[in-house]
Amino acid sequence: MLTFIGVLLIIIGLSTIILNTFIKDHKLLKWFSIKRSLKIALLGLFLSIMNGMFFYADAGTAYAVQYVTGGDKMITTQGLKLKWWGRIIPLSYETSIKDIIVNDLVELPKSSQGIYNRKAQKWEFSDAIKAEISTSVIVGVNINDEEVFLNMADRNRSESKLIYGRVLPNIDAAIKNTCKLMDAQDYISGQASDFDRYFRDQLENGMYQVEQYYEAENVTEVVGDTTTIRKIKVGKSSKQKKFRIKKDKDGNIIRDNSNTLKQYGLKIYQAQVTGIDWEASFDERLDLQKNEVAQTQLEKQQAEREYYRAKKEVAKGESEKAKERARLEKAQIQQTIAAETEAKVAEFNLIKEKKQYEVEQFKAKSKKVAADAQYYENAKLVSAGLTPQERAEWEYKTAVGVAQQIKDLKLPSTYIEGSKSNDNGNLLQSLIGADLAKRMMKNNK
Repeated sequence: MLTFIGVLLIIIGLSTIILNTFIKDHKLLKWFSIKRSLKIALLGLFLSIMNGMFFYADAGTAYAVQYVTGGDKMITTQGLKLKWWGRIIPLSYETSIKDIIVNDLVELPKSSQGIYNRKAQKWEFSDAIKAEISTSVIVGVNINDEEVFLNMADRNRSESKLIYGRVLPNIDAAIKNTCKLMDAQDYISGQASDFDRYFRDQLENGMYQVEQYYEAENVTEVVGDTTTIRKIKVGKSSKQKKFRIKKDKDGNIIRDNSNTLKQYGLKIYQAQVTGIDWEASFDERLDLQKNEVAQTQLEKQQAEREYYRAKKEVAKGESEKAKERARLEKAQIQQTIAAETEAKVAEFNLIKEKKQYEVEQFKAKSKKVAADAQYYENAKLVSAGLTPQERAEWEYKTAVGVAQQIKDLKLPSTYIEGSKSNDNGNLLQSLIGADLAKRMMKNNK
């Protein structure tokens, strides 16, 4: 801008000097005197010199300065910098590149320094399904190695050439290779993360070399619920042409490193798929497939419900059987315990009777021993002249006769014993005592 203004001022100054030489007494030219025209021309020359000598470095941008003397330099800090009428190549630290799915009603966002947008393209997957794929890639330059940075700037000369000539073709190649390695059905079945991984790996480390192979399309399928598994074959098997990553004998991936972003010192900070717009025929097929899947899931749930219902009935029967078995076992145990108790009681009674019998035997023996002893004693008494039975009988009859006589005896109310007088009671006691004393003396003889 300053260069344009400077050149314009130089042209105005020199033009007014020339016109003042040929045209006299012109009102406008009178203001542009020769002295004033020279000043304008010198100001324009100064502005042109200043613009070629300095430039302002923006934040977030690295500059490769190529001097008129042949040297070059990398500048990464912002502010007013010297370029000595050299050429500067600005490159953003990070550049955002997006493929955006747009329709006729939506306008594509405009590109600017560090931001590049383009309309998403259609790509074909391995199963011939086409789709528009939107991606988001962030590329960063290497400002840690000045030599690599300057070499990249010298080879590309501008950021737009670097993006349109190097980065975008690599992005397209990575998307194309990744689509070859995957069916559209596989993508929607859970391999979207693999798509992003393949896509970024190729941008960072180089494109895969792919090879063709043939895979059986109709293979044995396992169907059934969680408890019953059946294997079935669907129709006749046929071969389908597919692609896979080419590897060497050691299992290492073979890459095409002829044109990679790594050789330019570029680093991939982000590379992912942000959206896919499938073709109409595949959308219709997806709708049918969703309906089939929903119907299959419904039938599977119904089958599982019937299965678990049968299981429930079996379990209920087993529960009732177990309950009845427990009841019968309880009754059996009760009867067994009662029988055992009865047997124990009978056994105890038997032991009791046995013990009682032994006790009676001992009693009988004791009586026999006592009788034998009494017999021996009686025999001794008989040999002495009077048996104990006779003696006892005599003593009994004597006592009874004496008692009767005493009962019938009429005694005086008083008697004199020595110098003392006693009542009837004392006299009777004295007589009884005398009689007993007399019998004891007789026995002692």
